[in-house]
Amino acid sequence: MSLVKKVVIGVLVYLVFLIALFPASLAVKLAPLPKQVSASGISGTIWSGEIDTLMLQKRRLEQVSWQLSPWGILTGKANIDFLVGSRATAVNGKGFVSLSMSGIDASGVRFDAPSEFLVGNTRLPFRTQIGGNFSLMLQNLEQGEPWCQQLTGKLFAQQLQVNNQFGKYPLGDVAVALSCVDGNIKVQTDDSMNALGLSGHALFKADKLVQVTAKIKETEAQPEDLKKALSFLGKRDSQGYYPINYQGRVPGL
Repeated sequence: MSLVKKVVIGVLVYLVFLIALFPASLAVKLAPLPKQVSASGISGTIWSGEIDTLMLQKRRLEQVSWQLSPWGILTGKANIDFLVGSRATAVNGKGFVSLSMSGIDASGVRFDAPSEFLVGNTRLPFRTQIGGNFSLMLQNLEQGEPWCQQLTGKLFAQQLQVNNQFGKYPLGDVAVALSCVDGNIKVQTDDSMNALGLSGHALFKADKLVQVTAKIKETEAQPEDLKKALSFLGKRDSQGYYPINYQGRVPGL
């Protein structure tokens, strides 16, 4: 083998190892994080690394680790398996996401967080305060216009508590199904997914618009403040349901 070939092979091997072992901390310095995002305790490589603490708009994530597939990069995609925290931390999750020029795809995603993490410093209408723990389960998500191409999943709220200027509402456990309809995110629930007598759906559209078509009836599990407020929704139908209809901007956004 000639000297030139040996030098070329040596350079190629060096570049392969340089890319394979490229430190994640150096990558963050070369490509600074967006505003309101900060990270500390970065270790590992760009392919397999960990962040001790990640701050997203004053929301704290701990023990964030990832595995980035080099083969996906060759096809123009960043295929990432991620892990956030553990079952012992208040905020935790795991799953797979794929980033490309066409958008975000995700599958097998689970994310658990308390209401304080999700709401943050957002001011909700009517001085509303929300308490409880939330769990998001995404079987699959394919980004589209305005929001999605495909979406299958569920969102669970445990020990949901809503307090505002009208009263206190311990709503208990509530589950909703997530799907995609004509590019809009559909959130749906029924009597089998909550003890509130609530049934219907909401469509989240472009420009922060939402369309709610639902109904609710009085049940023994409802808090007294909620029972008293039902009559303000309108006239009951023959099955005892009060209508809930709304179309406009998402409250608080």
